[in-house]
Amino acid sequence: MFRLSADVPVYLHRDPIDFRAGIDSLAMLVEQSMGLNPFERAVFAFCNRRRDRVKLLFFDRSGFVLILRRLEEDRFYWPNRRDAVAHLTTEQLHWLLDGIDIEAVSRHPLRQYASAGAQVPAHFDTPMLPERSSG
Repeated sequence: MFRLSADVPVYLHRDPIDFRAGIDSLAMLVEQSMGLNPFERAVFAFCNRRRDRVKLLFFDRSGFVLILRRLEEDRFYWPNRRDAVAHLTTEQLHWLLDGIDIEAVSRHPLRQYASAGAQVPAHFDTPMLPERSSG
């Protein structure tokens, strides 16, 4: 399986599409339905009605690349979002392609601390373990 760069934005078309659509039809769908530029540095993902196929479209320097992924028995967990276009990270796209329900996954919260070098209380200057006796 391929891996995309972590800094590439991913856009999911929420509604299923007719999978007979090729590169030109998908590029028009990106432009007209999603309101995005198909030539920008991004990946555009589409699924079929049965959710057993995914098409990824992106422009790579001199032409479009279209990737089709088909599952034999399972289904993709396509996000149920209200927006016509869902924005994902490449990590989330890889999870989706690996069969993980990204709606059910949650990260630990991002913690922000003021300082790592705060004053240490004086009682920490004393050793924590008793010293060994030489006997």
